Amino acid sequence: MSGFAPFQIIPGDPAPGLVILADHAMNRLPSEYGDLGLPAEAFARHIAYDIGVEDVTRGLCARLGVPGVLGCFSRLLIDPNRGEDDPTLIMKLSDGMVIPANHPLDDAERERRLRLFHRPYHDAVDTVIGETWRRSGKPPLVISVHSFTPAWKGVPRPWHAGVLWDTDPRGPRLMIDLLRADPSLTVGDNEPYDGALRGDTMHRHCSTTGLAHALVEIRQDLIGDAEGVAAWVDRLAPILATMTAQSDLHEVQHHGSRAV
Repeated sequence: MSGFAPFQIIPGDPAPGLVILADHAMNRLPSEYGDLGLPAEAFARHIAYDIGVEDVTRGLCARLGVPGVLGCFSRLLIDPNRGEDDPTLIMKLSDGMVIPANHPLDDAERERRLRLFHRPYHDAVDTVIGETWRRSGKPPLVISVHSFTPAWKGVPRPWHAGVLWDTDPRGPRLMIDLLRADPSLTVGDNEPYDGALRGDTMHRHCSTTGLAHALVEIRQDLIGDAEGVAAWVDRLAPILATMTAQSDLHEVQHHGSRAV
């Protein structure tokens, strides 16, 4: 574990009241875990991380000058976007691939991964949100960046991007409208996934605290190279700036939750 950081905080100006998160930014593992018994090509796939998301997040934080938090470990080790009691927290099988080092897994090892990776990441998210709130004097808007595969089980996914949410519509509705203003884009509303997931990052840090938030999913083939990343940073930066300027997105509002 020497020298392995489970998260990275991107410093930024708290004044706008915006925090950007990337749960699945990296496919890294501490050396003591080797390759979890997997071939090297597994770590180039979506099962290990969200392709393109690290660079998009860094680009947005740099362009807007705002803070961010990156998850620095592969979700094959433990998934930071799952609650501690979620059965998919540590996957034994992911998209048809067995993860040998995750099965069997005893309670002590599960607790060790929570203690060394999952909890420190969420503590960092808490810290950055809290510091941004304190120093800006307003509840921050929180944006989470993810990516999804172009097809699932052989079925193409038509969306260029999707916005996921639970019961607080403030951030998602505006983000969807702003993305759909570009007629070249097909934008999903709670597609390709539903945003209601109890214990995930947005539920834990935003739904339960009343902070405005949105999770944006970008199709991976669109951000798989530097040109695609730059295009999506150019597209999303003014959208996030517009959202951050809305006063109602800097209010604490509790909308309950349909997360299950």
